Amino acid sequence: MAKRAKKRKSAARRTSRPQKKLSDLFHETLKDIYFAENKIIKTLPKMAKAAQSKQLAAAFNKHLRETQGQVKRLDRVFRIIGKPARGKPCEAINGITDEGAEIMKEFRGMPALDAGLVAAAQAVEHYEISRYGTLRTWAEQLGVPDAASLLQETLDEEEATDQALTELATLVINLEAEQEQAEAA
Repeated sequence: MAKRAKKRKSAARRTSRPQKKLSDLFHETLKDIYFAENKIIKTLPKMAKAAQSKQLAAAFNKHLRETQGQVKRLDRVFRIIGKPARGKPCEAINGITDEGAEIMKEFRGMPALDAGLVAAAQAVEHYEISRYGTLRTWAEQLGVPDAASLLQETLDEEEATDQALTELATLVINLEAEQEQAEAA
């Protein structure tokens, strides 16, 4: 008898909360990626400085400029949906950037540092690709084509950055790390 009463109470509590819709989820996820992009703006200069390869440092600096533009695009999306542009702490991006900081510390001056930096950067890119793809789809479903278009533009940049990092890693960075390791042995 007590179990039934407890279940009814729990069900009543769930129904008394205001119902959240896809538009609410869209807004919350937008705040999440806004926080993430601003965190990345603070992280990329550190990664560029730590990079041993000039090509990798240049790639990080290029993506920093792109990320600053992406934040401006997000500002526009917030305006389109009539909400203030602000972020909410994102534990996922904090964890990913913490891993990158750990790599910079543990592999400083080592042959594999740049390979680790690429891996950390790609973890960020994959997170962003996931978020922007979802946000773009939701914007389309919510009937906000201007927001969907802006989010697609950023998604395209994130995918291009991921591809550029893959090429840099496979054609230069990983080979140099392997070669330096072989020479040291």
